[in-house]
Amino acid sequence: MDRRDFLAGLGFGGYSLVVDAQSLGPAAVTPAAQWRRDFDQIAPPQRRYQEAEPHMARVDLDTDILVAGGGLAGVCAAISAARHGAKVVLLQDRSRLGGNSSSEVKMHVVGANSHKSRPGWREGGLLEEIRLDDAVNNPQRCWEMWDLLLYDKVIREPNITLLLETTVFHAVMENSRIAAVLARCDKSEHLYRIRAKLFLDCTGDSRLGLESAAEFRMGREARSEFGESLAPEKADEETLGSSILFTSKLHHRPMPFTPPVWARKVTKEALKYRNISSWEYGYWWIEWGGDRNTIWDNERIRFELLSIVMGIWDYIKNSGEHPESANWALDWVGMMPGKRGSRRLVGDHLVTQHDLERGNLPDAVAIGGWPMDDHPPGGFDRSDAPPAVQIKTKEVFNLPLRALYSRNVPNLMMAGRNISATHVAFTSTRVMGTCAVVGQAAGTAAAYCVERAISPRELAADGKLMAALQQTLLRDDQTIHGLRNEDPADVARLAGVSASGEHGEAKAELILNGCVRDIPKKEVHHWEGPVGPDGAWIELAWEQPRRIRQVQITFDSGFQRELTLTASDTINRGIVRAAQPETVKDYAVQVSGPSHPEPVTVAEIRGNHQRLRRHDFEPVEASRLRIRITATNGDDYARIFEVRCYA
Repeated sequence: MDRRDFLAGLGFGGYSLVVDAQSLGPAAVTPAAQWRRDFDQIAPPQRRYQEAEPHMARVDLDTDILVAGGGLAGVCAAISAARHGAKVVLLQDRSRLGGNSSSEVKMHVVGANSHKSRPGWREGGLLEEIRLDDAVNNPQRCWEMWDLLLYDKVIREPNITLLLETTVFHAVMENSRIAAVLARCDKSEHLYRIRAKLFLDCTGDSRLGLESAAEFRMGREARSEFGESLAPEKADEETLGSSILFTSKLHHRPMPFTPPVWARKVTKEALKYRNISSWEYGYWWIEWGGDRNTIWDNERIRFELLSIVMGIWDYIKNSGEHPESANWALDWVGMMPGKRGSRRLVGDHLVTQHDLERGNLPDAVAIGGWPMDDHPPGGFDRSDAPPAVQIKTKEVFNLPLRALYSRNVPNLMMAGRNISATHVAFTSTRVMGTCAVVGQAAGTAAAYCVERAISPRELAADGKLMAALQQTLLRDDQTIHGLRNEDPADVARLAGVSASGEHGEAKAELILNGCVRDIPKKEVHHWEGPVGPDGAWIELAWEQPRRIRQVQITFDSGFQRELTLTASDTINRGIVRAAQPETVKDYAVQVSGPSHPEPVTVAEIRGNHQRLRRHDFEPVEASRLRIRITATNGDDYARIFEVRCYA
């Protein structure tokens, strides 16, 4: 469909609807007569629901993949699937993308590098692309600019149809498969019926899985069920609670505060295990509701969290314990609880504590590395206990494709905090950095399945296809622990390497060893050369000329540092809110060959700040390929992790 066209005059039940194809994106819209025919076959409860909405216009969409949920998992799933050629509809029930990372919650994204305690293991791929853009374009640390960045990333993809403020409410099933999803947008008074080949549940609460009768778990497993030492002795329905955050600002005069009458009265004893050392951003440990149903009791949880926030701020301002807070005032208080635990869908593999500690998974597609981070379900009410117990794994761990699709609904996948995992494993895999890379893996796998007309289960079971998927993910800068570039299509692997200079252990030949990150104090996997007055260069040379039409370069973007948008001054300390100094800024790609002995420039870039860059050009016969670097974003050395070449 041409995105500039308008589809007008579609009659739905006597009503006329004009659909703007640019706003809907590339998904196909079915004529009203087809809707009516299909509508007559819909199950009676669903039909009654729609007949009770006579003023809602019916819109029918056909696509390859539907992604329900626009948090980081859903965003990365949709973008990765779209970039691999699939048509995608992305539904988000809020007005903005990002989930708990959005301006509605303002939780900073954490993941495998465990803040600063596991240096070198910051996630790559789409999340790194987004983080680097945010660091350069949002030095002021504005959360609404993060929202806008995610929106921009999605709508730039021509293969994505984005529907905001749209909620899934029903799945139409055929032979245990999802045939279509019904969703509604009350703002535009649209009822959507969306057909797809594959469906991804990235809703967090597994709403799509619930509607399709997918198997799920909720609560904590008994220690004996999987032999997890960190599980409780007896199973229960409790999980982690939700949190509401706040921010505050320093003013030039005293800023008094009077709490509302419903605020909790917080005492020093209630804060025995909860530290207040600064208050520009607080506090993840304002947590409540894990001993209730975090979905059904959301309104009660919101009230309790707001009452605790008001009580905490009252304590800071009026208890006399923090007189230096006199000129501080609340700047923002969240109104949407940031949810941690709820339903977890069950896949062919249930990730357990053992997988995080010593897993060896043939279908690995993404990494995690946050500690197993369990919280007392009572949250703030448990003033007698620490707000968290964190058990760090020895190394980062892999997560398998078999945990990203439903065991009993063949065309349902999942990404985010609702993947197939026990409660113990979930306490680590739930964090947004991990959710994002799982989303990228699931979206790429979904596109693979659509292209080959196979199910996710068939993909996971096919060793050759699974290996090809893993190599595709590595090519997209996704990290899979223990795997390296072995892509047979990458002709750079057949070349010899030379450079203008080398520094220390960072030899030129390392750009072809298949690894694209250093492990501080352990492993070096990049080339490093001084940038002198004439710049620096690194060159590939082949004994026989190679036909090339794409060059891919992975630069250094400072994985040894943390990089996240945060309102916490403490966490922001050491974060570079600009182009990362190690990253190459200005460079050119030059090739020479039998028909053009003198180097020809096929790409020239100024002002780069990204880690992964791809350059497409008309095919050339190349005997040599040189990357000439004239500037970095501040460092004295040019650094490259990998160069790939494709025909």
